[in-house]
Amino acid sequence: SAPLSPVQCMHFLAQGSFSGLQSLPATKHRTHSGPKPPKPENAVTVAVSSRVLFRTEREQQVFDEQGIEEYLRFQVEHENEHFPTGPAFPFVKALEAVNVRLRELYPQSEELFDIVLVTYNHAHVGVRLINTINHHNLFIERFCMTGGTSPIGYLKAFHTNLYLSADADKVREALAEGIAAATMFMSEKLSAVSQTQLRVAFDGDAVLFSDESERIFKAHGLDKFFEHERENEDRLLDHGPLKGFLEALGKLQKKFYAKGHRMDCPIRTYLVTARSAASSGIRALKTLRAWGLEIDEALFLAGAPKGPMLEKIRPHIYFDDQMFHVEGAAEMGTIAAHVPYGIAQKYPRKQ
Repeated sequence: SAPLSPVQCMHFLAQGSFSGLQSLPATKHRTHSGPKPPKPENAVTVAVSSRVLFRTEREQQVFDEQGIEEYLRFQVEHENEHFPTGPAFPFVKALEAVNVRLRELYPQSEELFDIVLVTYNHAHVGVRLINTINHHNLFIERFCMTGGTSPIGYLKAFHTNLYLSADADKVREALAEGIAAATMFMSEKLSAVSQTQLRVAFDGDAVLFSDESERIFKAHGLDKFFEHERENEDRLLDHGPLKGFLEALGKLQKKFYAKGHRMDCPIRTYLVTARSAASSGIRALKTLRAWGLEIDEALFLAGAPKGPMLEKIRPHIYFDDQMFHVEGAAEMGTIAAHVPYGIAQKYPRKQ
């Protein structure tokens, strides 16, 4: 079996390492004195493709040009060479930093982030992946190596709260199965990100919320959209594909609040929406409140570009359903992820 071919969207992958990120000292072999991974049913499970955690363009070129056998031979020959870091790397490091704080406050708790490495690769590549993980001192104990077959069934068995991949088709497959998922991108310009606080930014419609309002806008224009929102401001929006992941983040935030760490909580969430505050923001805020969800910061941009705001936030990941917002964020140095969900997928450019 062979890894899947690269998707066209990965042209966003940058050359070089992450600015502002420093790895801990390399460890060739990790000892087993560290904490055990939590049970999947207790954890917030984030499944990450090897192609977004690390950069594998060179290896993919060998596969495309020389075939599977030469590809496997190449991987074995280079198994002591570490893969360069990919767009999900700072996000995973931030998850692990949160886990350190959680273990300090709740030594026996299994309510932690658990990272699962998902790869379509043949098991022969596992040695190189493990060597790279140990080099960066990542705490990733669960692997899912499918040899080219779909990982979606395994994601459900792991109780996955979020799946990040470079393969848009597999992301859509996960979303269809009710798993929060996004296709990751990275620009050549990369902003430094916090080493101590996980920052996650979400778009609203078709990400946290359903695409109901977006459908009105696409079909009837902005004035009808505002009218619809005013008429329905007391009717809750339906949930979108990433509502559950925001809930999971909120559950962990409350563990810090319970210990008096609201102001220095190592998780911070952001709503970054093109909605206007006065004209259509109230429905979004009422929906979040009714769901029992807190968002730390809400930015209603009334159609203004999101890139400059995201540059100030510097999130470890930003989720949006519209590619032109993802591209705009990437141009400003933000690690952005596309959620291929809802009516906007029929409009590839801004309309």
